[in-house]
Amino acid sequence: MLAAQRRDLLLARLAAEKKLVAKDLAVELGVSEDSVRRDLRELAAAGLCQRVYGGALPVSPAIGDLTARASVNVDGKLRVAVRAAGLIRPGTTVILDGGTTALAVARALPDELRATVVTHSPAVAAVLLDHPHAEVYLIGGRLFKHSGVTCGAAAAEAAEGVNAELFLLGVTGVHPDTGLTTGDADEAAMKRALARRAADTYVLASAEKVGAASRFSVLPLADVAGVVTDAAAEDPTVRRLGELGVEVLPA
Repeated sequence: MLAAQRRDLLLARLAAEKKLVAKDLAVELGVSEDSVRRDLRELAAAGLCQRVYGGALPVSPAIGDLTARASVNVDGKLRVAVRAAGLIRPGTTVILDGGTTALAVARALPDELRATVVTHSPAVAAVLLDHPHAEVYLIGGRLFKHSGVTCGAAAAEAAEGVNAELFLLGVTGVHPDTGLTTGDADEAAMKRALARRAADTYVLASAEKVGAASRFSVLPLADVAGVVTDAAAEDPTVRRLGELGVEVLPA
């Protein structure tokens, strides 16, 4: 088998199984592990997979900037947003992450809902300017322009003063093996800081993020109360999440 044919096979297998194990593939294809790892390096360099220890996972399509992400799975994000907005009870304090799904959540909040929304996204705060009953607190700090959120020491310190019932967390990858991931280390750290300030964390995971992985770990799946997703119930990752005891809330 030519190297190009082998790489095509790897991509097809990755799409079907959501995971590649280098040593197993080497045995199956009758080549060395070094050959498989070299193939995976080339695929990763082309942005076609996310290399992890021992193999590779699907790369998340949600790692672009806000403008690029705005056109990805718009209908799915809206369904996730409406389902997640229903988790916010009157009189509660909710931390709302940044990103396109979080923006959709902000837009989906009913006008009659009286709640306090804490966010590190100026865009989310701006959406809620016209909400008649939402009290909004904006966490300041260094603005990470790629995702439109504040990060860094000042933002993390400001988050320490928050106590919330609920955190709606945005990520770029949800995978049974790597947990919850995102594309920037500082943003991942800020998400962890916010998660520590809430009684329950629910993940906003439209279908393109389910089964995918990015470079930096946010939280293990065991640390969240559930995952809100529009991915189909028969999706292999959704089934694995259920087997791991993760509550999946269909959108």
